[in-house]
Amino acid sequence: MNQRKLSKPIIDAALPQEARYTLWDVELSGFGLRVEPSGTKSFIAKYRSQGGGRNAPQRLVVIGRFPKISVPEARAAAKKVLAGAELGMDAAGDLAARRKEMTVTALVDLYADEGCFIQRGIRQGQPMKVTTKAYTISRLRNHVVPLLGTKRASEITAGDIETFVRAVATGKTAKDEKIAIRKRIIVRGGAGAARKVVRDLSAVFSFAMRRKIVAANPVATASVRKTDNQRTRFLTIDEVRRLGKALDELEGEGVNKKAVDIARLWVLTGCRREEIASLCWQHCDLERGMLVLTDSKTGHSVRPLGAAAVSLLTALKEQADAESVFVFPAERLGKAGYYQGTKRVFKAAIERANLPGVSPHTLRHTLGSAAASSGEAMLLIGSILGHSNARSTAIYAHVQNDPARLAADRVTGPLAEALLYAPR
Repeated sequence: MNQRKLSKPIIDAALPQEARYTLWDVELSGFGLRVEPSGTKSFIAKYRSQGGGRNAPQRLVVIGRFPKISVPEARAAAKKVLAGAELGMDAAGDLAARRKEMTVTALVDLYADEGCFIQRGIRQGQPMKVTTKAYTISRLRNHVVPLLGTKRASEITAGDIETFVRAVATGKTAKDEKIAIRKRIIVRGGAGAARKVVRDLSAVFSFAMRRKIVAANPVATASVRKTDNQRTRFLTIDEVRRLGKALDELEGEGVNKKAVDIARLWVLTGCRREEIASLCWQHCDLERGMLVLTDSKTGHSVRPLGAAAVSLLTALKEQADAESVFVFPAERLGKAGYYQGTKRVFKAAIERANLPGVSPHTLRHTLGSAAASSGEAMLLIGSILGHSNARSTAIYAHVQNDPARLAADRVTGPLAEALLYAPR
């Protein structure tokens, strides 16, 4: 089934599957097309080195991607590789040797082309989301390339990583550069940026180890901090009341209602910022009271909704444009996509409510903390927030002690009264 003469119609019809597979050409032995789960299609040449033979090591050369390289071009390149193998040449071995001389800049480029896949968790092996990949590669090119780009990847040490992290943390890679009309590249650096980019760099070196470009991951042994500060900020009921009043006042003053309702749903659902901003009606099951998100940060995710969230979404549904797929469509006529003007309104709301430092993610923490303080089980809290593993929900465990401590006070109060304050 996987052997046929490779041609453009055959390749166009080759659909991605759950696992990588290869179509082999029946006319040129060793010439094939590898199809990734992401849909990427690459021409390959496979042969045995050292002149061939059953016990000779197998080699594989990636010729290039379709359709950047046409079938005739790939076939011609494969013929050269396979013919060279018959004469004792080893194109893959030569490539491996060249890659050991690869600079960090070239390694980042290779990672951008072939390495941006989730490395752990339930989505392991799946491609990064478009925005995640864009942010990752941007951090690597704005911080790593200027400081380490000219060095050989195989020669980077743990000490180099420690020096690099200190440089990013102190702002040595910061810049504000105009690259086009109304377009700038602003890189701030700082400790938070250093922690993010060093995790990205660790993933790059793990990728390089799998490709046998480097022997070890220098980030793994470097004495640097790789985790962010744990965010425990959440709003009290009084603070939520102040935020609600501020949103009501802004709505009364004529700000865009979409921005106000998005902020309200952040509080009522605990969803991530873009999960609400880009929400589609097809993801809203209002009869059963849930959101069915097909492409969240953790993949497919079902989120239960409280009555207030269902009521707000139902009201929005009654007023919605029948032609729009988005709950909050873009404002401009004829413009596809969803509304993206919430930032300014939310900033005004938290300033009016005197809640400095509060972000949309703080509202997500607020719902998780409220659930924990109500005595809800960690598993149920994780379900509400759409966590894919218990570690993400564990940050609310300390909050859950509050109702237990109050119960302990109620239970031990009479005992303490009798034990410590009884007449002697």
